[in-house]
Amino acid sequence: MRNRELWSGYLLIVFLLASCVSAVHVKKDDKADFSQYKTFAWIDKGGEGKHDRNRSNDLTEQKMREAVSKELEKSAGWKESKSHPDVLLSYDVLVERSVQQRSDPVYSQPFSRTFYNPYSRRLINVYYPSQFMGYDSYNVPAREGTVTITMIDAKTDRAVWQGWTTDEVNSKNLTNKEIQNSVRAIFRKFDIAKN
Repeated sequence: MRNRELWSGYLLIVFLLASCVSAVHVKKDDKADFSQYKTFAWIDKGGEGKHDRNRSNDLTEQKMREAVSKELEKSAGWKESKSHPDVLLSYDVLVERSVQQRSDPVYSQPFSRTFYNPYSRRLINVYYPSQFMGYDSYNVPAREGTVTITMIDAKTDRAVWQGWTTDEVNSKNLTNKEIQNSVRAIFRKFDIAKN
């Protein structure tokens, strides 16, 4: 009996954690041979338009590159190389305002009424419990952050893999934890790129 309760608890935790994970989408070029890729380099975003960038994005870029590099080295064994890389990496972060619809259950207030019973000549209290009345729907402003990672074959200049995820974020810039969680979620689906 104790084992059954323990396993039920584990299953509940797994389902709760699975429901918290944001959806990850992946596209892959079926003609690409990922077994040939061993090295990667980052596309330099410091070209035209660099002076228009917000300086706080430099830290975001650094954290994003560190997170992606760590996941690539761990999951595929790829190494970063400045000379003649097999794959070029690029990322995009988009944070936009959105509206999420939420709904809360609505219940009536419990109450009691007093009746006079003429036969027993007593007062009787009757309790009426609360009842489900429906849902109260409302809109809540939110911010959604989308992280997209793109891999480009360095020899053919064709995109060979792209993964992205969207999740609710707390500010206009992603935190380090949000970056790591998004990158980790995306690279959980990277194993499909292996042949």
